[in-house]
Amino acid sequence: MQKLLKACAQQLRAVHITKIMANSRFDTIFEKPNDPRALWLMNKAASIVMQEYKDILICYGQSGEYSFVLKKDTTLYNRRKCKIMTYVNSLFSSSYVYFWKMYFKDSKLKYPPCFDSRVVLYPSDENLKDYLSWRQADCHINNLYNTTFWSLVLKGGLTPAEAEQKLCGTFSNDKNEILFSEFNINYNNEPVMYKKGTILLKRIKHPASDKIRQVIFPLHEDLIQDSFWQRHELLVAKTYNVYELPEDVAIPDLVMSQLHLSNKEDVDSSKDDKLSDMPECEQKK
Repeated sequence: MQKLLKACAQQLRAVHITKIMANSRFDTIFEKPNDPRALWLMNKAASIVMQEYKDILICYGQSGEYSFVLKKDTTLYNRRKCKIMTYVNSLFSSSYVYFWKMYFKDSKLKYPPCFDSRVVLYPSDENLKDYLSWRQADCHINNLYNTTFWSLVLKGGLTPAEAEQKLCGTFSNDKNEILFSEFNINYNNEPVMYKKGTILLKRIKHPASDKIRQVIFPLHEDLIQDSFWQRHELLVAKTYNVYELPEDVAIPDLVMSQLHLSNKEDVDSSKDDKLSDMPECEQKK
């Protein structure tokens, strides 16, 4: 088995996975331009990989791809490149198939999906940040194009070739203008997951018990800005940071299933039970 270069032994690296859609079997299943079921299925498969391999610090996914960042001093599989790549890829692929029915309840998986993967080494933390920033910028560029393209086809009555020709040579402001003037779509109001992709982190404060749990949770934030890395300190912290879910934010199903909570009422009920167990003087604080 091939080992990673010793000169890069202390550097972070990423396992990048991309889905290969070499056939049209999925086109009849996935909604255009975005199918939240497909995106959350990708997130679910990635969370399984992150749960299995504790050395993964952060994951980032968008559309049909996911990147897994391992800590720089990982000894996973003795740092053997091919073994890391094949194990991560195979677990992701099998999880995608295994959880298909959870997200596509009425659509049978008609063809086995396949994924390409590669291991990438980065000489510095800044190079890694640049890589993830590039993937998030690519998410925005592609989503703006796809949103405009499919609006022209599905709502504007153009053929795919006509829509492609109309968008040829256009810039971001041109696409925004087409969406707003022709379809009354304000791109800024599109779901943030579509525009920024999904960041997976681990370790949160349980919303009901306040205990610290090793839970994979999704964020849809801007990781291009330094403020994201300063806030989470993922690349320099010795232990995982604790993320506290805001009370005004709905808990994602991906998190609820890991906490064994079925709905928000379970969270509220657990909070009430916890409060009733407290001394009366503490309840009044």
